[in-house]
Amino acid sequence: MQRSMMITAAALSLAMAASHASANTVLRASHQFPGGQGDIRDEMIQMMARHVEEADVGLEMQVYPGQSLFKAGEQWGALVRGRLDMTLLPLDYASGRHPEFSATLMPGLVRNHEHAARLNDSEYMDMIKEVIMDSGARVLADTWLAGGFASSEQCITSPDTVSGQNIRAAGPAFEQMLQAAGASIASMPSSEVYTAMQTGVLDAANTSSMSFISFRLYEQVECLTEPGDFALWFMYEPAMISEQVWQGLTEEQQTTLLEAGEAAEAYFAEEAAAIDQKMVETYEQNGIEVVRMSEDDYNAWLEIARETSYKNFADSVPNGQAIIDAALAVE
Repeated sequence: MQRSMMITAAALSLAMAASHASANTVLRASHQFPGGQGDIRDEMIQMMARHVEEADVGLEMQVYPGQSLFKAGEQWGALVRGRLDMTLLPLDYASGRHPEFSATLMPGLVRNHEHAARLNDSEYMDMIKEVIMDSGARVLADTWLAGGFASSEQCITSPDTVSGQNIRAAGPAFEQMLQAAGASIASMPSSEVYTAMQTGVLDAANTSSMSFISFRLYEQVECLTEPGDFALWFMYEPAMISEQVWQGLTEEQQTTLLEAGEAAEAYFAEEAAAIDQKMVETYEQNGIEVVRMSEDDYNAWLEIARETSYKNFADSVPNGQAIIDAALAVE
């Protein structure tokens, strides 16, 4: 009799636990970066998931790293249509649909990590987030990653060093500048760069410092150009939630997600500059030559960018000049 009562109690406990779990609203969070390997973008989303779980507000996040749920190029469309609940992605990947997003990967527009943090609370970012909201998504955490160049052919410093190289650029603004300098362009997400280099499709690439580490590109290149004091490359990669999904949550659940986003953003801000140094150390340890652009190199690139990327953006994007001016106004 006692054994029967114990079995019944255990079964009831399991049933209650299962009922509680099934009552949770489950949010699927997708990203393209390696999971469980120290990529800060994966760690940010995992941190948010832990925060949500600990809050016990009937909400759960399931994280799908490494394109295991959606391919890199599919995430934005799935998010704004409500087919995907959450993502962290390079916003410029969606510039084909919303050309305003090219301003989040504009050569030389962001000078350093401190400048990026100031941009988060500016009219410039208000304009970008208005487009995000109007499109059907909402930002939970702001993140900016510095980046550089790497090549299997020769070190990339001044504009003439890209001439004849087949290079991957992360978005239209960089593609226009690099093409004007004599490079051939191949478009693809960062998750495909390793294979493209391995098969000879690419000679060079520019991407974030974190992606240079996570995707082990040091196995395919001979020279790395680090951000240094003249970082030409900064990319905005926010954590976002579908607005359709957001509106279906309780106020308590929304507050929990905002708190999770704030904590993840603060964590990222502390780690951002260290990522650049980790990239340099990783490449040097693997025998890769590491160089920096000089101020003259940087200014030569900016001159090309102003005549190509900046001009095209201002001419072809509604409110384009105003977006650039708003960013440039932030000291």
